[in-house]
Amino acid sequence: MGILTVDLNRFAPEPEALTRVHALIATREAALPLMVRGDTLVVAMNDPWDHRLLEMLRFTSELRVRPVLATPGTLAPALARAYRLRDDTAGAAASDRPGATAAAPTSLFEMAEELQRTGSDAADAVVDVVSESDNTLVRLVNRLISDAIDLKASDIHIETDEPPRPVCIRMRVDGDLRRHLELPPRVRFALVARLKIMADLDIAEHRRPQDGKLDFARFGGPRMELRMVTVPTSGGLEDVVLRLLGGVKPLPLSGIGLAPDNLAALHGLMTKPHGLLLICGPTGCGKTTTLHSVMRELNQEHRKIWTAEDPIEITQPGLRQVQVNPRIGWTFAAAMRTFLRADPDVVMIGEMRDEETARIAVEASLTGHLVMSTLHTNSAPEAVTRLLEIGLDAFMFSDSLLGVLAQRLVRRLCPDCRMAEPLQAHTERSLARLYLGSVGETTPEAEDDLIARWRARPVHGGRLLQYRRHGCHACGGTGYRGRLGLHELAVANDALRELIRHRASARDMFAAARDAGMRTLRQDGIDKVLQGLTDLPEVLAATAH
Repeated sequence: MGILTVDLNRFAPEPEALTRVHALIATREAALPLMVRGDTLVVAMNDPWDHRLLEMLRFTSELRVRPVLATPGTLAPALARAYRLRDDTAGAAASDRPGATAAAPTSLFEMAEELQRTGSDAADAVVDVVSESDNTLVRLVNRLISDAIDLKASDIHIETDEPPRPVCIRMRVDGDLRRHLELPPRVRFALVARLKIMADLDIAEHRRPQDGKLDFARFGGPRMELRMVTVPTSGGLEDVVLRLLGGVKPLPLSGIGLAPDNLAALHGLMTKPHGLLLICGPTGCGKTTTLHSVMRELNQEHRKIWTAEDPIEITQPGLRQVQVNPRIGWTFAAAMRTFLRADPDVVMIGEMRDEETARIAVEASLTGHLVMSTLHTNSAPEAVTRLLEIGLDAFMFSDSLLGVLAQRLVRRLCPDCRMAEPLQAHTERSLARLYLGSVGETTPEAEDDLIARWRARPVHGGRLLQYRRHGCHACGGTGYRGRLGLHELAVANDALRELIRHRASARDMFAAARDAGMRTLRQDGIDKVLQGLTDLPEVLAATAH
């Protein structure tokens, strides 16, 4: 079949070849690099017809791969011997040999320049060029995803256009979309095709949107799963959006930015043996992260916890996590019905999208289970009215509800370069007016009382400061680094339950929750402005509804 056989007991791998494939990948996949000749890497394998492994080796080595068959019983000891005895300087020494290939470009910008200088101006045979011949493009895609992981980006946006306009690549970092790279227009088809190949999508389909998943570890990168969607645009082109899903760890509940009183109240709700806890807010506001932080606290040996998610963005040992798939009828509602037959203590639903899922969740919370879910609403009281509008029974819902946590994300001021200055008297009053105006209680007396309470806090020491962003190397010149949650927690008490039974308006429920001690999103944000965690423009932008 044209495959050569090598006795690895009589063949020593070249040091340059060993530097092309990391020891962890070589050992895990049982593939030993033997030599580099030109742009080809010769690799000894037990199965030279493993196309998945060949594609991974092409991706990680940035070379063509020629497989050879290892003599039975020789590969494992040869792997251990080669990487154990390898000299750390062998790669540098090998690069000085006569006939060694020139150093390939390593940065994104160098690769972009290389693509600008080489390649055909016409539309290439995309599949062949991307998968094998165009090593620069393959390396560029690898580096692009690696850069996004290093920057902790949540999304990569690839936007194609007609020549002479370039391909624009932007990344969403800390909720802010930033231009990252521009590529020559000749790669607009090849780049999209390469990503489709990695996500096992149809490269010949350009007229319909497609979605899939890309396992970056399969191509030699770190463990990271990306959700990919293609969107057909004008001129027969396609845009691609990649959402980074893997590699996120659940935060401790004390680390998500909850104010002390909200944290204590949420801990109280979590100790209930049964009931319904909702977390609401728009897309991308951190609802799933908060849910998993709650799960992290509840995840103990004596509890059985089932989760139904779409997609599974955060994994935790001990949780039994289920990926729903509506295409085959495996919906949130179907998963809930199955969970209730599987003896759960706690059930987490990724999202309440319909009346059936919400009804089963309420029934589960009334039969001895703690149920948690998310909802797309602007505020905590609106979440209650939304569920009543989709058809829930008001009496059952009022009995099951424990509380609703609404949240938003704002950018956190960089602690290395933020600038503090004393608040002027008129600025203090304006801030107090904003704080009280969110609940409609603005009077001069109330403002004076609030300012006095702010100044009396130990963290302020009788003096209020405002913090401004500046910009430094650590934050990339933006003045912000990381994100912070703003929260609004409405705890279900007797007054709120009575309003739910009578299907009262969101305004009445808001007033009842406020009387019970709920702080609004804007109030929580202003408190964090005074602590120097964020600035007022961020809070006003996040709470403008």
